[in-house]
Amino acid sequence: MAYPFQLGLQDAASPVMEELLQFHDHALMIVFLISSLVLYIITLMLTTKLTHTSTMDAQEVETIWTVLPAVILIMIALPSLRILYMMDEINNPSLTVKTMGHQWYWSYEYTDYEDLNFDSYMIPTSDLKPGQLRLLEVDNRMVLPMQMTIRMLVSSEDVLHSWAVPSLGLKTDAIPGRLNQTTLTSTRPGLFYGQCSEICGSNHSFMPIVLELVPLENFEKWSTSML
Repeated sequence: MAYPFQLGLQDAASPVMEELLQFHDHALMIVFLISSLVLYIITLMLTTKLTHTSTMDAQEVETIWTVLPAVILIMIALPSLRILYMMDEINNPSLTVKTMGHQWYWSYEYTDYEDLNFDSYMIPTSDLKPGQLRLLEVDNRMVLPMQMTIRMLVSSEDVLHSWAVPSLGLKTDAIPGRLNQTTLTSTRPGLFYGQCSEICGSNHSFMPIVLELVPLENFEKWSTSML
């Protein structure tokens, strides 16, 4: 999860988030090089009186400053499209979980089980135990198996919400009357925190999401105890 004064993104816990972090660094390096070149040219123009009149209408220069930006845009677009298609890809999910947004809590339904569903409310500050995080802890965590492909079906029962877990690279809008889907795969166990990312009313800030990713054996024990 994020920590105070953090400048970068959260550590990746899924293959998609690792790709997003790599693309972020790739695009940031291109922006840094362009900014450095522009700053260097501006500095030269302000500090030197030398001019080269033959470059004012040179075809070579015009060709370079037309082709080079196009190449740079292609270098950014191709990795971006690859990640977009990767995020939409769903290959034989091992588990399906339906998430419904409400004002102002989440409800989860494990559709592969006959009667496994629950609501997830934020724990009030006065009820927090030592070590629990304010505005992020919930009474019922969503427990999922790690290293397995999980399909998330996201919708809403009242207004627009957005189900987002940054460290897993997930952000899917919850729209009333529409069922959106996304893929979730975790490479390691742990607790992963998220929040509603769409302004949905007065208590929008109090809709945390907590995912507990555990080995398959632990998940089977948990699901058996919940039934």
